[in-house]
Amino acid sequence: MNKKIGFIGCGNMGHAILKGIIDSGLCNVSDVFVSARTKETLEKIRNELAVNVCSNIEVAQKSDILFIAVKPNIFKSIIDEIKSFVSNDTVIVSIAAGVTIDNIEQWFGREIKATRTMPNTPALVGESMTAICFNEYMQDEGKKDIFDIFNSFGKCEELEEKYFHAFIAVSGSSPAYIFMLIEAMADSAVQMGIPRSKAYKFAAQAVMGSAKMILETGMHPGALKDMVCSPGGTTIDAVIELENSGFRSSVEKAMKCCEEKSKKL
Repeated sequence: MNKKIGFIGCGNMGHAILKGIIDSGLCNVSDVFVSARTKETLEKIRNELAVNVCSNIEVAQKSDILFIAVKPNIFKSIIDEIKSFVSNDTVIVSIAAGVTIDNIEQWFGREIKATRTMPNTPALVGESMTAICFNEYMQDEGKKDIFDIFNSFGKCEELEEKYFHAFIAVSGSSPAYIFMLIEAMADSAVQMGIPRSKAYKFAAQAVMGSAKMILETGMHPGALKDMVCSPGGTTIDAVIELENSGFRSSVEKAMKCCEEKSKKL
């Protein structure tokens, strides 16, 4: 990718995206420009990744693709600071929850190429799932660059912005649900006598392997579940107990609650 990439803000998610770009070899580190709130963060990034560190305005001036990777509550103030220095050809990329394409366009006050994205925390280990939407000014070449970037640390799909609240429920927040599931499975295994370190490994690998089966086989999750449930066996008894305990409905209610909270942000 023959583009200069900038990051204003480099917290956990920004750092994960930046590392994914560099590790994949999408661009040279000499073409990456980063600003952050503290000198300590900038020094850490420079020492770890050997990228260029500079001010917000310098990043805005130098970047062909500009990630604004800051908290939603300061997003507008960052745009106010840099908008006079951003070229009309620069692609603006947001990873902030609750900041819409319309917000970005209004705050810049002119036609701007804008992309809204919603990655999730497995980006930290190169396994993110990201939803992406573009405004009308984005062209095919720019879209391809964005897809290449987000595929470098996981998977991504284009999604209409109106579904982003639902995406947060099914993917953005769901790692927390899975961590709770793994913790509960491990606690039960410990109660049965398995050492905790092994219990976490057993549970986590089972979840990862199950997810991989869905992604690689393309089979319906229900069909894969049925494959494990031998007649009169152990698994079907566990599945029936989960159904009787409201497992499925609890997940559905939690996701709906998450979606509704996202709409209020």
